[in-house]
Amino acid sequence: MNRWTFALPLFSLPLLALLAVSGFTAPKETVVAPAANVDRSPIDIALFSDGRRALTANATADSVSLIDLTAGKVLTEIPVGRRPFDIALRPDGKEALISNTLANTVSVLAINGDKVSVLRIIPVGDEPRGLTYIGGAVNGVAGNKAFVALGGESALAVLDVTAGKTIARYPTDAEPWHITVTPDGKRIIVGCARGRSVNLLSATTGKKEQTIKVVGRNLRHVAVSPDGKWAYVPTIAERMLGVTRPNIDRGWVVGNRLTRVPLETPEDERPTREATTLDTQGNAVADVDGLSIRPDGKQIALTAGGTHELLLMRLTDLPFIAFGGPGDHIDPDVLDDPQRFRRVKLGGRPVGATYTADGKSVAVANYLLNAVQIVDAASGRMIRTIPLGGPSQPSLARRGEAIFLDGDRSFNSWYSCNSCHTEGHTNGGNFDTLNDGGLGKPKKTLSLRGIQYTAPYTWHGWNKDLRQVIHDSLVNTMQGPEPTAEDVAAVEAYLKTLEWKQSPFRNPDGSLTDAAKRGEAVFAAKDCNTCHAAPNYTTPRIATVGLEEKDDFYKGYNPPSLRGVYNRAPYLHDGRARTLEEVLTEYHTPSQLTGKPDCTPTELADMIAFLKSL
Repeated sequence: MNRWTFALPLFSLPLLALLAVSGFTAPKETVVAPAANVDRSPIDIALFSDGRRALTANATADSVSLIDLTAGKVLTEIPVGRRPFDIALRPDGKEALISNTLANTVSVLAINGDKVSVLRIIPVGDEPRGLTYIGGAVNGVAGNKAFVALGGESALAVLDVTAGKTIARYPTDAEPWHITVTPDGKRIIVGCARGRSVNLLSATTGKKEQTIKVVGRNLRHVAVSPDGKWAYVPTIAERMLGVTRPNIDRGWVVGNRLTRVPLETPEDERPTREATTLDTQGNAVADVDGLSIRPDGKQIALTAGGTHELLLMRLTDLPFIAFGGPGDHIDPDVLDDPQRFRRVKLGGRPVGATYTADGKSVAVANYLLNAVQIVDAASGRMIRTIPLGGPSQPSLARRGEAIFLDGDRSFNSWYSCNSCHTEGHTNGGNFDTLNDGGLGKPKKTLSLRGIQYTAPYTWHGWNKDLRQVIHDSLVNTMQGPEPTAEDVAAVEAYLKTLEWKQSPFRNPDGSLTDAAKRGEAVFAAKDCNTCHAAPNYTTPRIATVGLEEKDDFYKGYNPPSLRGVYNRAPYLHDGRARTLEEVLTEYHTPSQLTGKPDCTPTELADMIAFLKSL
């Protein structure tokens, strides 16, 4: 998305912030141009000011495409890093930044007319996502500094784009996804997905000035109204009630919202989020993600990937509610007026979206269609579809991914598998499914990374058949239609593509730090490996851990894998522990579980260093 502000004062760089980034080195990788039959999966799109060209970040092709929107064709495509996610385009159109989520890097692109090349690659930290230029000047052209959200480290990295290095990091709430900058250039707005909050940081010092809780999860793209008064972000709400069809259709399991937070709040008042509901009873909206505000501020465009559509809404009179919540279904007056609320079916999975400079149309990156779509903003009419390349037929795993991302697989289209298992991981929420033998005890969403290596399944470990787990999830948790055997096999093939990421808490060469090595010895000495055994740090056993309840249908818990545990907060079956330290000192102490002495402060620090390295 285009995000920009002009020259700002130079950054104040505290020594501690510099030290925090000095040791990180991204793993080396070789990038090659994608083959013609590789899915492009565009996930973000940025438009040039000339109105003719656009850039797309192609998530599964590890590439960027330069597109001629007028001619409807790809001008060039170049490889970048693994799993590109977001684009920031410099206003002069001569440079762009691409965040590479699985490479832990940002690619700096040089753009010369219809040609694109990689200028440099900047190591940044774990799981870079949203990014934005923030000012400064090089040879009279603003744009030598940028911010990038590090989803895996809950931080923002400050980049010197010209020097090609990370110069500072600042903490955020858990799992920042998308960011933008206020029109005056003074603050960075950060949507934190598992933090369930919007952070406002000083653009000059990185200091967190405000944290606004949004009473929701899955914060995605962030946009600011042209007058600078509000920041908008799509979210979901959950009530933790049982996954029955009546509860689902009442919006009591997952509800889809457009949330806004004030950017101008008097000092004697506490900033409070406001929200409006997007769901229709009997025909809900799933997985709202992309967001763009028309330049005149009168209309907003939202992509709903789970229900394969673009929402066009008149922004000036939407019924935003602060206290008490916005209700579970869209206001009937809004629904009855197509000028206020229009649902445009696009197919596939529309994700990134942005208005053209004249505000007359919306360009959409459609992940599953391997295409860019241009939609008329007034009528919702499809103007053009521009294919980016890809196979003539989807693979079995790709078909499984499409099912995993499909909100129509749930009762009345309220949510997809991806709503809770975001990107095959976890959104950190608790949901009341039937996997524990009944309703009434919400459980934290488990990560699906490495699932092929970690049978048995569910928190209680009663199910050893992955295909049966998939079937039951689609029928019982989703309350959707009966899947075919091929559907189940396809989802299984997709799940087997989900792997753990290398921890950022290791040395640059991937080896353990000295503290982690000591922690590994403590881990063994406390007999933690009885339940969490290498190499995947789990076992098939069912263990009683002191957190059981008398009326549990299944007794005991299957130990989840500790791989990637650094990025899975909150912890335990009901998310009661916010940190690993809390787990090890309150709920999972060695004296409780193995009869070994509890950790000393030094042992605890080393143990946590080891756990974070997994």
